[in-house]
Amino acid sequence: MRTRAAFGRVGYMAGALALSLGLLGGCSAPSVSTQTGGPAVAPAQDRDALEAQIAEVTQALRALGPGVDPDEAARAARIAVLKPLDWAREWQVVDAPLVHNVKVVNGFREKGVCQDWADAMEIALHAEGFRTLDIHRAIANARNIKLEHATVIVTADGQPWDSGLILDPWRIGQGRLYTARVGEDDRYSWESREAVRAWTREWKARALAQQG
Repeated sequence: MRTRAAFGRVGYMAGALALSLGLLGGCSAPSVSTQTGGPAVAPAQDRDALEAQIAEVTQALRALGPGVDPDEAARAARIAVLKPLDWAREWQVVDAPLVHNVKVVNGFREKGVCQDWADAMEIALHAEGFRTLDIHRAIANARNIKLEHATVIVTADGQPWDSGLILDPWRIGQGRLYTARVGEDDRYSWESREAVRAWTREWKARALAQQG
């Protein structure tokens, strides 16, 4: 039998969820479902599908440039497809992305917003010490009222960040990887993290000057 406190907590979550879904415009999934309990890690029968996705991502990484080492592309693809499923289990991600965001914001989960996925992906890829692939960070919605979205982008060594491949395990939900070339993403307009940080510094400097 649920206590009044338990019912209050459920009501609080429902209210927070409704408010957040109404306000959050960035860091948003293509569609939002409030259903819970989906698998955070693919069952055994889906291993073939995962291997097929790894092969697709490997090919997409190799297509970034003739100098990309095939072994490095394969290693990066395997990390990008499989590691987020481990993080989803570790972070107890069983909901649609926005629903899980609400849980994090309200203290019911520790991690799982887009920034967490991007940080973990960046760390995992950098740990491989790739020589023919560069790891970049990008941000969307930094200059408008929508919430920011963060991702990792991989390019061939020495190539500009906006020529790269987006590796976004947040967008679809539960650690399932979304990939696209930067110029082919029809949902987000990306900026390099460096450009966003420079803009933020300038904005703060102007604000301080106006106060003075």
